[in-house]
Amino acid sequence: MSIHLRRTSVAIQWMAFLLILFTTESAFAQWPAGLYEDGKPTLSPLVDNVTPAVVNIAVTGKVRTQRNPLLDDPFFRRFFNVPDQGPVVPRQSVGSGVIIDSRKGFVLTNHHVIENADEITVTLQDRRQFDAELIGSDEGTDVALLKIDADDLTELTIGDSSDLKVGDFVVAIGNPFGLGQTVTSGIVSALGRSGLNIEGYEDFIQTDASINPGNSGGALVDLDGRLVGINTAILAPSGGNVGIGFAIPANMVSAVMQQLLKYGEVRRGQLGIIIQDVTPDLAEALELDTVEGAVITQIQPGSPAEAAGLRAGDVVVAVDGQPVAGSSALRNRIGLLTIGEKVDITVLRDGRRRTINAEIGETENVALSGGQTVPKLAGAEFRNLDSSHPLYGEVQGVQVANVEQGSPAWRNGLRSGDIILSVNRNGVSTVDELSEALQQAGPTIALNILRGNIRLFLVIQ
Repeated sequence: MSIHLRRTSVAIQWMAFLLILFTTESAFAQWPAGLYEDGKPTLSPLVDNVTPAVVNIAVTGKVRTQRNPLLDDPFFRRFFNVPDQGPVVPRQSVGSGVIIDSRKGFVLTNHHVIENADEITVTLQDRRQFDAELIGSDEGTDVALLKIDADDLTELTIGDSSDLKVGDFVVAIGNPFGLGQTVTSGIVSALGRSGLNIEGYEDFIQTDASINPGNSGGALVDLDGRLVGINTAILAPSGGNVGIGFAIPANMVSAVMQQLLKYGEVRRGQLGIIIQDVTPDLAEALELDTVEGAVITQIQPGSPAEAAGLRAGDVVVAVDGQPVAGSSALRNRIGLLTIGEKVDITVLRDGRRRTINAEIGETENVALSGGQTVPKLAGAEFRNLDSSHPLYGEVQGVQVANVEQGSPAWRNGLRSGDIILSVNRNGVSTVDELSEALQQAGPTIALNILRGNIRLFLVIQ
């Protein structure tokens, strides 16, 4: 048989296969979005039902401009008389949102969309515009809840994101580049993505449906038109979509939304444990038959974990019967529980599986004023790292919660958000340890701090 005939034969076989696929009743059942009259599959009915619930969000506010990190050096600023901070400039941005309660006018979006907003305007598909009220926002999960006073709204039903499987078809709807509503489709590429350092609590749905700038806060829906995620980020060198987008799972969004409605913020509790992933070497050393789970490396004295009977060396493999793949998954589960909630922690201990009931406790809010110990740190406030911090359980240190502008601590280079890892090479993990280390440090203090992804020393004399 000639090459031409073989190619023709293959083409005919494929055409026959596709004809059978798209003309069988079972195949039609896989397309709940509907069909054209000529039998071609289409997402048009799905889009018609969903897009009225996806809105445009326009934000106006003010932000402080970024400057060269060299200008944060206190000696450089003092020598060249550089102002302590860059100028404040107007900010305008656009994003997307999803109506999830048509009667009360609740709209979900991303925290980073409305951050530092002075005014928030919501524009519906029918071009009506409304000023939005911010009900609450959570930076850790990048979820925000707005409210508009409007009639005749369309809402989306929140689905169960735990039912998603890799390969499921999804549709992303948003407002990229301010062009107006745009619809893209794809599949679920991966589930439970973490370690991307995009947000504090990471359990992303990864999809190849295009999620471009402006899609943030928009809807990720399944083929039944249910909201399964809130679009939040892309991962691309140029900032454009290359088939790797991320959405916050609907189940996480629902848990955050309930707390925002109740408190206006997320009040996270804690167990009082320090954890790390199970590695193959660690599994071998502990004689484990799995590399999944999170190892408890430290129990904080007086914590709910200590009261429940958890021990250092326990390997947490499930929470309320749901498997725990690693430390990020455990942190996500505990971080979304409310204070006073009871939880079943399944651990491996001495080769045996056991379930321990614990009660989520209130996060300690211990604070220390820098001026109480070292006058040159006056104006700074220090707090313990708690479960609401993105690096909780990953680093040991003390958070710089606030630094007053122009204060001695500010002039010596300390900034809000810094994490103090050690004082004169002595590690600190609590406010009490920091206070004691500062008192014993002498006239010269060398602070090893973590600022973003950079470690540096601040020498205070």
